[in-house]
Parts: sequence; C-alpha cells; structure tokens
Amino acid sequence: MADLTGLPNLVAGDVLEPSEGALIAEYQAAVAITKGQAVYLSADGQISPATSAQNCIGIAIESAAVGEMCSVIVRGRVKVTAGGAITRGQRVYGGDASARVLALADQAVNEGGTGTYTIYYSRGFAKAEQSATAAADLISILVGA
Repeated sequence: MADLTGLPNLVAGDVLEPSEGALIAEYQAAVAITKGQAVYLSADGQISPATSAQNCIGIAIESAAVGEMCSVIVRGRVKVTAGGAITRGQRVYGGDASARVLALADQAVNEGGTGTYTIYYSRGFAKAEQSATAAADLISILVGA
C-alpha cells in the first residue's frame, strides 16, 4: 500500500480542505458502514457500502452502525483507498468487495453493428487526482466531478 496523496497524517475518508466548499450530506446507515467506504442509496434516505458495482453518491467520512446517521461527502476532495490501478483524471466508481473505488473503464460502442451495449454513465461519481498502481493505494478523488 502506497499513500500517493502526500498527506500521510490523513486516513481514507478524511476530507481534504473542507473549507473549500465540500458538500456533506447525512443519511441513515442501512448496514454498518466504515469511514472511507464508497456508499450508495440502498433505500430512500439510507446508504450502504458499495461492495459491488453501484451508482454511488459519495464516500463515508465517518463510521456508523445500523440505523445511525452517517456523514457522506457528496462534493469535494477526499482521501480514499483504491481497489486496483487507476489513472489520474479517470472517473471512478464503487466498488469492490471492500467498498474501495475502482477505475471506470471506457466502453467501446459499435454504432455500425446490430449489437446493443450498456454504458454506465451514472456509475462514475468522482475523478482520481492521483494514479494508483495497485489495490490498497491511497489517493485523493474529487467527488461530484
């Protein structure tokens, strides 16, 4: 695991420069949530960790037990754990089995053929600010970009 943020005193889920206009929202935890996990709306007003590909809304900036309120950064910069290689500037989505962020790959579309394709535009909820070379690398992302 490499911390590529240059901010070793911060952990995954810490907001970077919160005075710069980060938007934090509160949701009820549908299941236990750990700080730093990518989360999605699993029901109206409730969030769950994205342990498979989900349409995430942000990153939990605190841990919460079932039924507790949990703060989520829905716009702004936050430190996260990568689930694999990610190139800076690339859109990310959540997540892998540990609710870490993953690179959202471009999907080729054959416009001249008869095949049909699904392109997951809503899965990308942030952009990577650093490149991660392996799972467990720590990088910063810009949520809402």
